[in-house]
Amino acid sequence: MFEYEKRLAYPIKISKPDLEMAKVIISQYGGPQGELAAALRYLNQAHTAKDPRMKALLVDIATEEFSHIEMIAEMLTQLTKGLTIDDYRKANMLPYYTEHGFDLYYESSTNLPFRAEYISAVGDELANLSEDMAAEQKARAVYEHLIDQAKTDEVRMPLLFLRQREVVHFNRFKEMFDILEKEKKQK
Repeated sequence: MFEYEKRLAYPIKISKPDLEMAKVIISQYGGPQGELAAALRYLNQAHTAKDPRMKALLVDIATEEFSHIEMIAEMLTQLTKGLTIDDYRKANMLPYYTEHGFDLYYESSTNLPFRAEYISAVGDELANLSEDMAAEQKARAVYEHLIDQAKTDEVRMPLLFLRQREVVHFNRFKEMFDILEKEKKQK
């Protein structure tokens, strides 16, 4: 199902560490509106989707969301490159360091670990698509908040790219919703 190209969907070139920015971007890694929740939600829904068009759409978007996880991971890695325990201490991140060292961990910017309840599926394709559209809008809003906080274009530009992909995903889910809703009314 997956084909891996050894390149990011959008190039990440961050030249200066910024732990404060990493602390908030991590929310798109493992937070409730983040890329992991979206990828798992859509892949999960795809397996039980009755309509083959919806299944294909869900798998396509889930696959792209996994590439977004990779982008966020690379941003976090570059934003924390070369930092020390003292840097984590100054940023009040010793609890994070204690549990994870300098590794990445799926959590929100409020330090809540990733939770399965971020993933929704209710057994109804129209309801699932409504949830998926809402998820894309919430992720778009979070990206806009992150863009507002970005201090450099090196951080801002990948966030703008990711924000735009949320808009595209919303529109694709909306198109599918409209198709399935119309077909349901015709029955």
